[in-house]
Amino acid sequence: MKTPVAVPSLPGITRRRFLQTSAAFTSLPLLSSLSPVFAASNNDRLRIGLVGCGGRGMGALRDCLAADPSVQVRAIGDIFPDRVDAAYKQIKEGRPEGNNPLAPVAAAQMDLTPERCFSGFDAYKSVIHSGIDLVLLVTPPGFRPLHLQAALDANLHVFMEKPVAVDVAGVRKMIELAKVAEAKKRSVVAGTQRRHAPNYLEAMKRIHDGAIGELVGGQCYWLQGALWHRGRQPEWTEMEYQIRNWLYFSWLSGDHIVEQHIHNLDVVNWAFGGPPVKATGMGGRQTRTDPKYGDAFDHFAVEYEYANGARVHSMCRQAQGASSRVGERIVGTKGSSDPSKGIEGANAWTYSGESVNSFQQEHVDLVRSIREGKPINQTQRIAESTLTAIMGRVSAYTGREVSFNWLLNASKLDLSPAVHAFGDAPAVSVAVPGETPLV
Repeated sequence: MKTPVAVPSLPGITRRRFLQTSAAFTSLPLLSSLSPVFAASNNDRLRIGLVGCGGRGMGALRDCLAADPSVQVRAIGDIFPDRVDAAYKQIKEGRPEGNNPLAPVAAAQMDLTPERCFSGFDAYKSVIHSGIDLVLLVTPPGFRPLHLQAALDANLHVFMEKPVAVDVAGVRKMIELAKVAEAKKRSVVAGTQRRHAPNYLEAMKRIHDGAIGELVGGQCYWLQGALWHRGRQPEWTEMEYQIRNWLYFSWLSGDHIVEQHIHNLDVVNWAFGGPPVKATGMGGRQTRTDPKYGDAFDHFAVEYEYANGARVHSMCRQAQGASSRVGERIVGTKGSSDPSKGIEGANAWTYSGESVNSFQQEHVDLVRSIREGKPINQTQRIAESTLTAIMGRVSAYTGREVSFNWLLNASKLDLSPAVHAFGDAPAVSVAVPGETPLV
């Protein structure tokens, strides 16, 4: 299949997260087995476009299609033509092989043609201007501010994966765009599934109602084994190599404390009602020392202090052969809570309600908000959680205590490359605590 290639500008590329503990990610149900939000007429289609055709992008597409039978895929795009070709084939033919077979997209939800499959650095623009109502932004987070700006300029509703930036400049842009989305009454939902899960929602309601008393501390973790790496190919430029291995380059991913651990940090911020005031962190590279792993650390440990003086210990790690632990614990004067399970202490409680696929539920909530004309705008909140993770990374990289307000209002941290085109890419320099400057 030939895909139109736009003039190079800035990439709209594939991204993929490894969620080892989430069966929802690796085992998406067939469309025929899903319960719709509500039915819509054939003349009431919600047309969607996908920017980023990797594994997570395809998962988001199917989750959005599952949210309502009136949702219809109209356009897809990725910087790499091979990604677009593979995505188009899966949408048309399904994925019958392996442990997680997928059905083809139902005919009634299919409005995708080869002419609306775009590749190249401007693929995101072509998708956004292809006659859609809602765009799914599922690329490496380094490009998220640019893509959200373009989507809101086109008056689209948006689903965007977390995090939403990799540096302070990107966070500031996102905070500006939160106001734009509010003024335009556009729904913008971020890929923080726990915010849409009934067990977390009920636990947080109880925490905020005082079930565990005054919050005094907590812990959060994302500890797991190694992730994928794509070996260098002779025909690739350095830029293509870095984009194909985006996890390991901070200008693309923000490092794994930002790209992955933000899930847990967002939960802690949720419990405390806002971001922390400062962070003291450490980290380094013990198992991923080969230059092929870019400038990413393989472990972080950060202490976050919140406005009431409470301190939360955060740990994240990716290492071959290591065990897994993913979750959060909030501690109060009357007890503690693992929000995925319940509460221990004076007001003990165990969640026993319904279980939903929260990857799909976030799209159910998004589609409902569009249909009912009641916009959901999560941009400000996810920008704050993104900066929380960046704050931990900056502290670990520099060996300095870092405050949230200083980062937001004074830092000049901007990781974006001077040029976005195939060829040269940003130089890689692994941070050294105590030597790397605070900027």
